[in-house]
Amino acid sequence: MSLNRLVRLIAGTLCLALSLPSLAEPAGPTIGQQREGVLFWSQAQREARFPRMYDMFPSDRAAHGAHVHALPQGQPLSVEGKDTPAWLAGYMKRYHIAGVMVLQDGQVRLQRYADGFGPRQRWTSFSVAKSVTSTLLGIALQQGHIRSMDDTLGTYIPELRHTAYQDVTVQQLLTMTSGVRWNEDYADASSDVAQMYLGPCVDGRAHVLTYLARLPRQWPAGTHWNYNTAETDLLGILVQRATHRSLAAYLAQTIWQPYGMADDAYWIKDECDGSDTGGSGLSATLADYARLGQFMLGRGRIDGKPVIASAWLEGAVRRQTGVDEPDRGYGYLWWTDTDGSYAAIGIFGQMVYVDPARKLVIAQVAAWPQATSKALVAARRAFVADIKRAVDAERAPSLP
Repeated sequence: MSLNRLVRLIAGTLCLALSLPSLAEPAGPTIGQQREGVLFWSQAQREARFPRMYDMFPSDRAAHGAHVHALPQGQPLSVEGKDTPAWLAGYMKRYHIAGVMVLQDGQVRLQRYADGFGPRQRWTSFSVAKSVTSTLLGIALQQGHIRSMDDTLGTYIPELRHTAYQDVTVQQLLTMTSGVRWNEDYADASSDVAQMYLGPCVDGRAHVLTYLARLPRQWPAGTHWNYNTAETDLLGILVQRATHRSLAAYLAQTIWQPYGMADDAYWIKDECDGSDTGGSGLSATLADYARLGQFMLGRGRIDGKPVIASAWLEGAVRRQTGVDEPDRGYGYLWWTDTDGSYAAIGIFGQMVYVDPARKLVIAQVAAWPQATSKALVAARRAFVADIKRAVDAERAPSLP
C-alpha cells in the first residue's frame, strides 16, 4: 500500500470516528437530570405532566387492597359571605389548583376537580412525600425495625461513616437540624436541591449518598433548622434498609391496604440503586391524600389499634424547632401551627392539612406558577382560614 493511500485511509477513519457519538457519553439526559429539570418546567408542562410523573420516571407501586375506607358525602360546606362554588372555582383557576377535597368528621364537605383532572387520576405530591416517609419511620419504630430515634445514621447507613452525617441522629434528621450545609433554592439552578441528582452513579449508591458525603458541617447538630430535601431521601434509605422493603411496598403493607385506600399509589425510584426517594416522588389520587390526612387525624389507628409509635406521634405533629415564620413550627417532617393543626406541604401547591380541633382534613393538589413564594403561600393559608371560619360559623350558637 502506498504512503498516500495509507494517509487517506487513516484520515477517513478518523473522520468517521469523529462523526459517531462517543460510547462514553449518554444518548440523552439521565433520569436524575430529567428529575432536576422538573423544577424548571413551563406552566403547560407542569399541568400536563404532574398527573403522569409515575409514568415518566421508574416507579414502584403501592397496591391498594380490597377494602376501601369510605368517604361518605356530608352536608355541603358554605363559606359565609361568598358564593361558595364560584369562590372555589375562582381560587382554583387563579392559582392553578387541580383538585380540592375537604373532610370533616370523615365526610366530604367540599370537593372540586379542575377540567381535565378527575377522581381516579393521580397527582405528584413533591414534599408531601416527606411527611409520608416520616410516618413510615414512625411505623418502623413501632414494629421494632428501628430501635430508637436517638440512633445515629451511621448505624443504619455505613456509607455515612466518616462524613458530616456520621453522628447525626434519626431525630435530628426528622427535624432537619443535621447542621450540614445545604441550599434549597428551587429557582437557582446551581443550588444543592437543583444539583443533587445530576452527578453520575458511583458504586451503585443512591445519588444522595454520593452528594451528601462530601458536604461540610455548617452548624452543630441539633442547633439550626435548615430545610433539606436530600436528607429526606436519606431518611427513606434508612427506612428501606431497616425494613428490607421499598417505601412503596412498606406503605402498601402498613397503610395503603389496611387503612383502605381506594387506588394504587406510585413512588419514583432513584436511578442508581433503585431505592424509592423519600423526599418526593409519591403520586396518589386526591381522595387518597385526604384519606391519609384522615388516618393521621385518627392518630394512626387502624381497626382501633395504633400502628405508629407513640414517641414518634407525640413529636411529629408538635413544634420541635422554629422556622422562618413566627406562627409556624416544624415537627417530624410535618409543619405545625400554633392552634394544634399540622400539614404535609409540597412545592407547587400540594397540601394535606389536618386540624384535630375541628376534625378537619383539607387535601389540595396543584401546579402553582412557581415552586413557592410568599404570595402563593399566603393565598393557600387564606384558603385554609376561610374553610376553618366556615366550620366555626356552623358551630357558633345561634343568636335570639
